[in-house]
Amino acid sequence: MAERTGQTTRVGIGYDVHGFAAPDAGRPLMLGGVAIPHDRGLAGHSDADVLLHALVDALLGAAALGDIGMHFPSSDPRWHDAPSHAFLAHALGLLREQGWEVGNVDATVVAEQPRLSPHIPAICAWLAEAMGVALGQVSVKSKTTDGLGFTGRSEGIACYVVALIERI
Repeated sequence: MAERTGQTTRVGIGYDVHGFAAPDAGRPLMLGGVAIPHDRGLAGHSDADVLLHALVDALLGAAALGDIGMHFPSSDPRWHDAPSHAFLAHALGLLREQGWEVGNVDATVVAEQPRLSPHIPAICAWLAEAMGVALGQVSVKSKTTDGLGFTGRSEGIACYVVALIERI
């Protein structure tokens, strides 16, 4: 089947999860490019910004450009402790090379703790600036699981992102 020509919008879905690092690991908790005050950061090869990882997957998926693991494999030492904003910048560059721009993104962060609602305006502002879009094109919500599952037991954080991209 031939690819449709004239396609002007596409949608991608991203998901990521990271467990909390040990309390003595000294890792900051990064969510959506913002350092969130908390006693533990997330464990991962990079800075483990679960929101940015899910966002990158959503953007790459919308453009049919693979996934975060393909572009930034955890087996590559170049990405050890790397800031996830570098992954986002790379994904945005790939989208622009293919003639796409971000239409909007909608993210849901699933965490029992820390309480994220006070930080959502800063996260939205950081994401809008990083993607070069208006603040109204970025939505971030936080949810709990009422004590159920690994997030409910405060073992980690999960994130879902839906991204719409549009032809430039």
